Amino acid sequence: MRQESTTTENVKGRAIALLPIAVFLVIFLGAGIVTKDFYAMPAIVGFLIALFVAFLQNRKLSFGEKLKVIAGGAGEENIITMSLIFLCAGGFSGAVTAAGGVESTVNFGLSILPARVAIVGLFVIGCFISISMGTSMGTIAALAPIAVEISKQTGFALAICIGAVVCGAMFGDNLSMISDTTIAAVKTQGCEMKDKFKANFLIVLPAAVITILIFWLITRNVQLEVTSTMDYNLWKVLPYILVLVGALLGINVFLVLIGGTVVSLIVGVATGSIALPEIFTVVGSGVTSMYDITVISIIVACIVSLVKEYGGIQFILNLIKSRIRGKRGGELGIALLALFVDLCTANNTVAIVMAGPIAKEISDEFEITPKRSASLLDIFTSVGQGMIPYGAQLLSAASLTGLTPFHIMPYLFYPMLMAASGVLFIFLRKQN
Repeated sequence: MRQESTTTENVKGRAIALLPIAVFLVIFLGAGIVTKDFYAMPAIVGFLIALFVAFLQNRKLSFGEKLKVIAGGAGEENIITMSLIFLCAGGFSGAVTAAGGVESTVNFGLSILPARVAIVGLFVIGCFISISMGTSMGTIAALAPIAVEISKQTGFALAICIGAVVCGAMFGDNLSMISDTTIAAVKTQGCEMKDKFKANFLIVLPAAVITILIFWLITRNVQLEVTSTMDYNLWKVLPYILVLVGALLGINVFLVLIGGTVVSLIVGVATGSIALPEIFTVVGSGVTSMYDITVISIIVACIVSLVKEYGGIQFILNLIKSRIRGKRGGELGIALLALFVDLCTANNTVAIVMAGPIAKEISDEFEITPKRSASLLDIFTSVGQGMIPYGAQLLSAASLTGLTPFHIMPYLFYPMLMAASGVLFIFLRKQN
């Protein structure tokens, strides 16, 4: 009987099922606004309260049945993969930092490029790494320490530096051929990968070009003097070069990060930066630094699984679908569908998997080509994922730099422009 009841609720959708997400936002944002300190309420505490609220809902399910639901959500392939990427990225960050790779990489870059283009460089490099590696999280983990060092060396605000990194990471998140979001979008809409890439690239290219111009304009007139010496050791730069090349070649992100960690340790020991007995300690320190974001990701997955079980996601899907009129309305509906589901799930791959079947129905009904529906799904889930303060990308960037997501958000030009470009694409492009 319970299964039948749940299925009926999911078909109808229930707005009250979204309560845990609303509770988190009110508590987390409210605490930061009232205290003027967004560290006053640790994100994990807010999410645990939201999970508690989710458990109190829907008395038709027993406590044991709810545990089974969240176990399925937390054990979902994308969640486990993301958590493992966090830990591998933390190990690489700890090893390369201890080896002196971050400082040498920054000094090498600043010695051959004017300081005023360092921010543009961070964005462009982030674009290349993310489109090649297929993961925004791996890109942020690799470049965040460099962003911190560039901020120290040049005097640019750390929020601008890490903002450029997040922007670059989100560029490849919806373009890369090996990105799980791209694969999910293509599979759910039934189109070829190359066709989706071409359609997607045409939409986001203007946003990327304008982002470069904005970063250049806001930093070009800043008078900076790099006071420290530009000493660097090319051997210490090697791990980052290998990670970049590995990403460009499309090597699996785990192999790239683990290989970078091993090379960092070898270089660190060979150059005397890391004592041999410390090799496990530095890796362990990096891994433990990612515990918070890993636990948060798992808790969010638990909340989302209950919200979905109670009919919250279906409520959003039905609400949008019921208001669609015409072909452009269908495309706009797919865009809003993707965005709102991502706001609720805080995971763009999960959002695409959830919204994909409904988007396919919309595209079939209004004769929208599969490549266009796949592009809209991928783009607008990335827009949401790149801007929400409780998403893994901003939480990770904040935890790696000591900032809060709200410090970084004003500089997320690319996701904002990507949204604008996507909307213009819907309304201005010739319908076929």
